[in-house]
Amino acid sequence: MKKLILFTIFFAISSTGFCQLKSRTFEEADSLQQIQKRKIIVFIHTDWCQFCQRMKQTTFKNQEIIDKLNSDFYFIDLNAEEKREITFNNQTFKYQPTGNNVGVHELALQLGTIQNQIVYPVICVLNEKNEIILQYNNYLSPKDFKLLLEKLKE
Repeated sequence: MKKLILFTIFFAISSTGFCQLKSRTFEEADSLQQIQKRKIIVFIHTDWCQFCQRMKQTTFKNQEIIDKLNSDFYFIDLNAEEKREITFNNQTFKYQPTGNNVGVHELALQLGTIQNQIVYPVICVLNEKNEIILQYNNYLSPKDFKLLLEKLKE
């Protein structure tokens, strides 16, 4: 009986306390929009960007943010140096080399360019029709990101 109670408590804690952020692909988001319309939040980053890594370790590990993103939005994590082709909104986007082992993905440029430049990290929000409604290129703390999500939900 004690084992059953301990197992139940452990299961309850682990199922509520360790929810993961559901990151979608652009292809999945396209399909999911056919079932349920939601805004798409795209986190555009690189592996070498310190502020991007900080957001991954703080903002996107915050349980309230994870819950809101999973329930109200489609979240896409896009490495701007992704080399695979991505099909989104009936268009195929490719990696564009800019030098020796260096380059940027066309989709990252399309969604993340603000005033003719891309500065990481970028949060790009798309409406239900895949139109850009917000671009923000700076670190967002958990507190500020929660405020942004509240505004987007209205």
